[in-house]
Amino acid sequence: MNRREFGQLAVSASLAHTLPSASAQPVTGPSKQRFSVMLWVLEKQAPFDRCLEIVADAGYQGVELTGQFRKWSSTEMQRVIAKMHSLGLVFDLLSGVKVGFAQPEATAAFLPTIAELLNFCKDLESPQINLRSGNRVDGVERSVQHAAAVENLKRAADLAAAAQVQIVIEPIDPLEAPKEYLNSVTEGFEIVREVASPQVKVLYDFYHEQRAYGNLIEKLEKNVDLVGLVHIADVPGRHEPGTGEIDYANIYRKLAELKYTKFATMEFYPTGEPVGALKKARLEALQAMGLG
Repeated sequence: MNRREFGQLAVSASLAHTLPSASAQPVTGPSKQRFSVMLWVLEKQAPFDRCLEIVADAGYQGVELTGQFRKWSSTEMQRVIAKMHSLGLVFDLLSGVKVGFAQPEATAAFLPTIAELLNFCKDLESPQINLRSGNRVDGVERSVQHAAAVENLKRAADLAAAAQVQIVIEPIDPLEAPKEYLNSVTEGFEIVREVASPQVKVLYDFYHEQRAYGNLIEKLEKNVDLVGLVHIADVPGRHEPGTGEIDYANIYRKLAELKYTKFATMEFYPTGEPVGALKKARLEALQAMGLG
C-alpha cells in the first residue's frame, strides 16, 4: 500500500466517527471496575438476544463480539443497538479481522481490514478492537515476522487514532493454536513497546498464558501500563474461576493494587446456570478487589 492509499484510509477512518478511547470510557455503576462477557461462550446455550439478557441479568456492563455483526443488515444492527441500550450494555470490544498483523505477505490486505472493522466500531459504538497475529510463516525467520508485526501495528495505530479506537493484540497459547505466531504476552509486550503508540496495548488473557507459561502476576506487575484488557477463565477446561488451578483471588487483588479499571472480561463456559455463574464470578472479583 502506498502513502497516498494509506492517507486515504486514515482520512476515511477519521471521518467515520469520534468515539472515546477504551481507556477514556466513563466509569459507571457501584464500583470503578467494569465487567464484560465474551459472547461466544454463551451462544451454544441460548439465542443471541437471550445471551445479551443473561449478561445484563448477571450485572455486567459490556459485551464482546467475535464477528457476529458481519452477517447483520443495517436494520438488524439498529435493532441490536436498541436492545443493548435497553439493557444498559455496551459493546466494549470487537474482534473478527482475518488477516494477521505478523504475516509479511499479507501486509497489503491488513490495513483495509482494519478500516473495515473501524467502521463497524462506529455502527456498534465500540471503542476497542482485538487483533491476532496470524500463523507462523514457513521459511520466514521469526525476527522478520516480529518486524512485520511492529510495522503493521504502527500503521494500524494511525488509523485507530484517527477513529479514536483502541487496539489490543491477543496472544493465543500454543496448545490451542499450535501455528499461531504470537503465543505469549512476553513478546506481545515487546511488540507494543516497539510500536510505541498509546493506541496499541496487549490483551492479557490469563487462561492462555497459564496454559503455556504461567508466572501470571509478575508479568502483570511489570507491564500493567501496556495492558488494555484482561480475559478471565480457569485452567483446565475454560470454566469459571475457582474450578481450576489459577488463583484468581490473588490476581484480582493485584489488579486492584495496580489500579486497573479497564474492562475485565469473562470468557469461560459456565458449569451451571449461566446467570448465576456469571454473577458469582463478578461478585467474587469485586470482593477480592475490595470493592464488594
